[in-house]
Amino acid sequence: MPSLEERLQSVTDEVAQAARDARRDPAEIATIVVTKFHPPSLVRELYELGVRDFGESRHQEAQPKVAELADLEATWHFIGQLQSKKARQVRAYCDVLHSIDRISLVDALVTEQGSTDVFVQVNLTDDEGRGGVSPAELLPLADAVEQAAGLRLRGLMAVAALGVEPRRAFARVRELSELLRVGHPDADQLSMGMSGDFAAAIAEGATHLRIGTAITGNRPEHG
Repeated sequence: MPSLEERLQSVTDEVAQAARDARRDPAEIATIVVTKFHPPSLVRELYELGVRDFGESRHQEAQPKVAELADLEATWHFIGQLQSKKARQVRAYCDVLHSIDRISLVDALVTEQGSTDVFVQVNLTDDEGRGGVSPAELLPLADAVEQAAGLRLRGLMAVAALGVEPRRAFARVRELSELLRVGHPDADQLSMGMSGDFAAAIAEGATHLRIGTAITGNRPEHG
């Protein structure tokens, strides 16, 4: 089993190669290391190896973990589905929210204090349980985010559906991004691509990759 440092370096090299293959600058692609189910000690190890972007998706786990790691100058990304009633709590410790998918969530996050970067999550399937707004409802939601005090729309987030060729799914997100930027030119970022499909995401313009097991290894046993 390769060490954590070796796995991180391997992914870094693969990301750089995929960027070069797509004639892109690797420096414009951020790798968010997904650390859910992993202890704070692993986050510290990754930080010592140069990682600064970390992703969490479970509020009850993330809140105490981020608090314990408050001494790190890290950027915390919340990448899981957000409950409206927990949204303000999550906003208090996360720098970037990747899963805005409904007006009620936007309303719950409105604040006159500070500014939080957000991505609108797009659902590429017919399964509403997967989270994300339908492409047909994307622009009204983006408009609501733009008008909400304390939120800054950065772009779109998506997960490639099972059974669909990832490149096709990410191409669809890129098309939606181009549509979004007509009215929101600064919302030019794309959060897409995980351990098994990040090269395809990079080819279609991903700016933020969410990579877990390829770097962290298998999740430890949890209850």
